Amino acid sequence: MAHSIELLLDAGSEAAVRTQWQALADVGLPSQLRVKSPTNRPHITLLAAREIDPAVDDVLRALGPRFPFGCVLGAPVLFGGPRLTLARLVVPSAELLSLHEEIYRLSLPHVSGDPYPHCAPGHWTAHATLGRRFTTAEIGAALAVVGSGAGEIAAQVSGLRRWDPDRRVDHLLVG
Repeated sequence: MAHSIELLLDAGSEAAVRTQWQALADVGLPSQLRVKSPTNRPHITLLAAREIDPAVDDVLRALGPRFPFGCVLGAPVLFGGPRLTLARLVVPSAELLSLHEEIYRLSLPHVSGDPYPHCAPGHWTAHATLGRRFTTAEIGAALAVVGSGAGEIAAQVSGLRRWDPDRRVDHLLVG
């Protein structure tokens, strides 16, 4: 499982995403609500890799003054593969892209191997996952659920964490 550096949303923004998780679950569709980990919460992954050394924590804590900041959760987006992932696109503001690039650069010396290519600046698609493992037959219904009355969500990014899947623990760095 991938180690990651993730942005966290404030309570109101997190509740808006959890409402969409619940709406999917209510009609029997895949939803992040099914993940039964105490660390499961809406987030925006900035960087993922096979392993990230905890020494990165102090480096990234220094970015605290850049938080909180606003962002917009936009339209639904699909990621392909044998099973589809449904997410909300995070509109890529200059502030968000700048922070992503800085965190990526600062984290590189602490990453074992290469970060996953889809996380690199210029290749990253900022998103908040709603559900994974959709079949093509389910995705139309899922889009109807999350698209009904759910326009853009004005959100606040309030924190930063490092996720360690080996120990199943998250480390709050900012927030």
